[in-house]
Amino acid sequence: MPDTNTPVTVGAVVAAFLEQCGVKTAFGVISIHNMPILDAFAQRGAVRFVPARGEAGAGNMADAYARSTGSLGVCLTSTGPAAGNIAGSLVEALTAGSPLLHITGQIETPYLDKGMSYIHEAPDQLTMLKAVSKAAFRVRSVETALGTLKQAVQCALTAPTGPVSLEIPIDIQSAVIPMPADLSPLPVAAPVPSAAALDALAERLAAARRPLLWLGGGARHAGAAVKRLQALGFGVVTSVQGRGIVAEDDPGSLGAYNIHKPVEAFYQTCDAMLVVGSRLRGNETLKYELKLPRPLLRVDADPAAEGRCYATDAFVCGDSALALQGLADRLEARGWRADAALLADLKAVHQQVVATLHDGLGPYATLVAELQKIAGRQFNWVRDVTVSNSTWGNRELRIFEPTAGVHATGGGIGQGMPMAIGAAIGAEATRSGRKTFCLAGDGGFILNLGELATMVQERCNLVVVLMNDQGYGVIKNIQDAQYGGRRCYVDLHTPDYAQLCASLALPHARCSDLAQLPALLAQAVDRQGPFLLEIDMLSIGAFKSAFAGPPTNTVQQIPALGKA
Repeated sequence: MPDTNTPVTVGAVVAAFLEQCGVKTAFGVISIHNMPILDAFAQRGAVRFVPARGEAGAGNMADAYARSTGSLGVCLTSTGPAAGNIAGSLVEALTAGSPLLHITGQIETPYLDKGMSYIHEAPDQLTMLKAVSKAAFRVRSVETALGTLKQAVQCALTAPTGPVSLEIPIDIQSAVIPMPADLSPLPVAAPVPSAAALDALAERLAAARRPLLWLGGGARHAGAAVKRLQALGFGVVTSVQGRGIVAEDDPGSLGAYNIHKPVEAFYQTCDAMLVVGSRLRGNETLKYELKLPRPLLRVDADPAAEGRCYATDAFVCGDSALALQGLADRLEARGWRADAALLADLKAVHQQVVATLHDGLGPYATLVAELQKIAGRQFNWVRDVTVSNSTWGNRELRIFEPTAGVHATGGGIGQGMPMAIGAAIGAEATRSGRKTFCLAGDGGFILNLGELATMVQERCNLVVVLMNDQGYGVIKNIQDAQYGGRRCYVDLHTPDYAQLCASLALPHARCSDLAQLPALLAQAVDRQGPFLLEIDMLSIGAFKSAFAGPPTNTVQQIPALGKA
């Protein structure tokens, strides 16, 4: 029970409430406009605060912490420019559906919204935050501070989950009040699917002989129900966000090999697909032209998902775990089983597309194999947007837990390394024993380079695999494929990473010959703490197959402009 007799700041109330929410770690940048909360963190000693070097990196850290632990991520920023700095990270968390609480300071209430050019004020900041968050709230009085905070956390954790921003003016943060007696969080209800809708869904699927499950990030907690449907003969394919719900060495799963031509042909031999907790994003459906099986059935906690991206033949609104458990109950009661040939055909097409991908890697097939070998089964696999991730990282390494994979879903470069910091700290907080591996490209890596200092300071247990080709590899390939080979603005001056890492006391090794790789990986993994393994792509060579942007069914050629 909280001590209600001792006066405390509202900042201390915020800290005490977050503790009741089970928050163990928060990320951010200290400022005059969030110091009452951070002072309370330090005084109370229950929440670890990770001081990032920039708000963008801090938001990515909190996002990845949330995804990799399956819990609430928390990030604190200052107001004005600092709140603007985190906007890109909030867009990423919104795209990924990460439950994240972003607490930002705000200027003193007597000067707020007066157009007085007060330092750190951004005009109409709340509207900006609403545009990049699931929701945004402002604490408008001392009396409503705790209630608004409770509402913000409940909103972030309610499906469809997402980032929620909360403004707390500095005079309210520093106000002194009695500690409230009730610091319990508000309940988070799982939407219950209607029995009639589940009956109708079961009726449709009972008529199928070759059904597939397409699992998205909204089904991460539904693994037990998925196993029951697999036992009835359902095949599985996942979005990139749904990776690991079914272990990716399961012979009944395609993993995230979801758009390859042989897989699309295989879809046409199936007589139903149930999409669960997935947005069917454009870059995973060939811009919505991927031919999916019919009938196309969907389960989603978001009622607006019905008919979005693809016409829906039947829709169940509800929590994915509850819906799939209810569906399994009904199909088991009928004694229904899928055609046994489905899984044999699925396994064959999976082997085909994996072999094609590995062949296209050229020399880098060795890198994938060695990484998989040394990572084992218990690791975090965090990826930035880079040609290597688009070529193989989004499908290999294979992962075995639904919280093990973290990637920049929204397509923004440079977010992978701070995400890896968040995932590594999450592994430490939950004592999962996972080593974190981060796949990054040199082009994006520069964007959050300052967070290398955070990585070293926090002793993050992670290995950064930095694919260095001294340029924007994906853009080069797009220019070759669509712009007649006219390359511009893609060659980058890059640091000497050996010298840079030495200045930060960050262990580093450069691999210029893949024969060196097993020994270098062993050196990296054996260390407790951070390690940067630089892959010298200019020395090793190119991929056999070039990745030239998100896949589509057509590639437009852009003609050169004539000179005047």
